Amino acid sequence: MKIGTTHLFVPGPTPVPEVVRRAMNVPMEDHRAPDLPDFVLDLLADLARVFRLREGRVLVYPGSGTGAWEAAITNCLSRGDRVLMSRYGQFSHLWVDMARRLGLDVVCHDVEWGEGVPVEAYAQELRADPSIRAVFVTHNETATGVTSDVRAVRQAMDEAGSDALLFVDGVSSIASLDFRQDEWGVDVAVAGSQKGFMLPAGLAILGLSEKALAAAERSTTERCYLAFRDMITANDVGSFPYTPPMPLLHGLRASLDRLLDEGMDDVVARHHRLAEGVRHGVKAWGLDLCALAPRWYSDTVSAVRLPDGVDGAAVCRIAYHRYRTSFGGGLGKVAGRVFRIGHLGDVNEVSCLSALAAAEMALLDAGVDLEPGSGVAAAQAYFRQALAAEGSRPGPWWSATAGPRLTAVT
Repeated sequence: MKIGTTHLFVPGPTPVPEVVRRAMNVPMEDHRAPDLPDFVLDLLADLARVFRLREGRVLVYPGSGTGAWEAAITNCLSRGDRVLMSRYGQFSHLWVDMARRLGLDVVCHDVEWGEGVPVEAYAQELRADPSIRAVFVTHNETATGVTSDVRAVRQAMDEAGSDALLFVDGVSSIASLDFRQDEWGVDVAVAGSQKGFMLPAGLAILGLSEKALAAAERSTTERCYLAFRDMITANDVGSFPYTPPMPLLHGLRASLDRLLDEGMDDVVARHHRLAEGVRHGVKAWGLDLCALAPRWYSDTVSAVRLPDGVDGAAVCRIAYHRYRTSFGGGLGKVAGRVFRIGHLGDVNEVSCLSALAAAEMALLDAGVDLEPGSGVAAAQAYFRQALAAEGSRPGPWWSATAGPRLTAVT
């Protein structure tokens, strides 16, 4: 008999906070009820705040992040359109595959797994080929723990005089990493519910600029269920064109309240602090990240390279079966060579320390030579220093000058 919690440290799905779980536990309701429009309109308005989107629309479909990819392509582009993409991990690879299968003319740059979007190569391509209709960026490549510079891509597009649309896969970045759709000139941003939004999978979320909405009116690609026009027409009156997943929408309401109460700048800062602690732990083990340089480091997932002869899948199996902890395995080109620690969503310093502790035991059992407790100790030291520097107060009993003041409990 297994007692206690099975811990989840994959980069998605992420743990669902109790307040969000309770919000989804609702009886079935009339999705055409007269009070539904107020709920829907407020929900969409607050969702746009997370995307940092003031102009344009946010749309929510039943589906996964992959559904959001397809909605973005089929609504905003037409078969035969020339687009610029790159592959530097499993998910950017899959997006290229989808674009080709949907009839786009893909100019693809392959990049070493461990690096991110090739901005200079994009700039050269855009200067040489004004027929490119869209530029694609996987903001956070979950397979390798790499974050790319979306703002730099927009700058390259502007300097080349490109009128192309900028598409961004933000599935493992939006609601966790810094993302500013208006400021960065992102036309189409896609997200899913199961990562930074701290929900089960099941909602495909898109942020659309006015330019993207205009492009959707010109697209000749066939679509029905995913048609922007149908969704927008229904959303304008606070409804949906088909039966919506109301429990998930109630959960999204609770998730947005949690994010906006914390404040998006603080959400971003928390994820950076937690990721830095994990990275200190990995360094103390004597291991490297899959990301090849600090400028690529992701603040939502760390893909840890393993020594020769150690199988990443074995590390994940040991962690799961012996220590009731789930880590992400390697995908595609890095299968077996890395394991991945997800540190996004409903996580804090102590949960990240527990991830490192479980990882240490699994790594030792898998044959990795490391000092037991080294990663946890390094992360503890970093967290204490970082929180003290931020002036954090763990509780009302804390005094920054005198230390903890203990009172008797009677």
